[in-house]
Amino acid sequence: MEIAATDYHTAGEPFRIVQDGMVEIPGATVRERREYAARSEEVERVRRMLCYEPRGHADMYGGFLVPPDDEGADFGVLFWHKDGYSTACGHGTIALGGWAAESGRVAAPEDGEVDVTIDVPSGRVVARVRRRAGAVESVAFRNVPAFVVARGVVAGRVEVDVAYGGAIYAFAPAQGFGLRVVPEDLPALIAAGREVKRALDGSELSRHPDDDRLSGIYGTVLYEEVGSLHQRNVAIFADGEVDRSPTGSATSARTALLVADGALAVGRTWRNDSIVDTTFHARAIGQTPDGLLTEVEGTAFRTGEHRFFLDPRDALGTGFVLR
Repeated sequence: MEIAATDYHTAGEPFRIVQDGMVEIPGATVRERREYAARSEEVERVRRMLCYEPRGHADMYGGFLVPPDDEGADFGVLFWHKDGYSTACGHGTIALGGWAAESGRVAAPEDGEVDVTIDVPSGRVVARVRRRAGAVESVAFRNVPAFVVARGVVAGRVEVDVAYGGAIYAFAPAQGFGLRVVPEDLPALIAAGREVKRALDGSELSRHPDDDRLSGIYGTVLYEEVGSLHQRNVAIFADGEVDRSPTGSATSARTALLVADGALAVGRTWRNDSIVDTTFHARAIGQTPDGLLTEVEGTAFRTGEHRFFLDPRDALGTGFVLR
């Protein structure tokens, strides 16, 4: 097996874009392709090979480029991590916007903006790429509608709010566990995130109201207040994975909670920092019958071009995961 990929990081979180050598993933829509990938051993071998050690690590993240649902999008993507396939990925969408402009996949001006339209499992998103002198300055993605699922839900030792931003998240103040959103507390933050997810998984709150394929508590977001419209958070997603970025889809969901609280007006911007001190800026841009439209802005940088090989003589095969 030989796979070509381009690596980016968005606010510190890796994103591996798989371009060449990928096996076919059939389906009429990206959502159908996600279902196929999850049950295909052939596709799973590629995911494990690119995500697991020694080519990746327990917190690796990436995406398979696939055809869009129709001609209205530039391309589609299946987001993956060590435990499977996610329904949404904000940091990946930001990286893909930058990659599309820098690689020439989408024609972009030397100075100005271009929209990159991407079909993802949760729906259609748009990454607006801003360039100056041929370099990408920032990417702001307009997400699928976000909405509040529930407030003040008991989940183990704490009460949480649940909201959707392309995936379903539970939000808990880190202080509720006696923790801070700092690297020194990371092992305890991972344990707390797993605890909340276990308490809610399989409950009615984890069900998407329209499509069960989007159901499931994807992660727990532990947050703390920094200042006015300024927070710091860490998302513990999948089975104990840690997002180094402020988490784009969770930032969308958090925006819906802030608007519902009256803390954020439509058109206003707030700041969300990560556990490694990187930043996304988010704003509410309008209401729809399906929820709140949000825009999350950040930066992504290319970190490498790769050709990965799987030697049939290698006893480790597609690799292993150590946490």
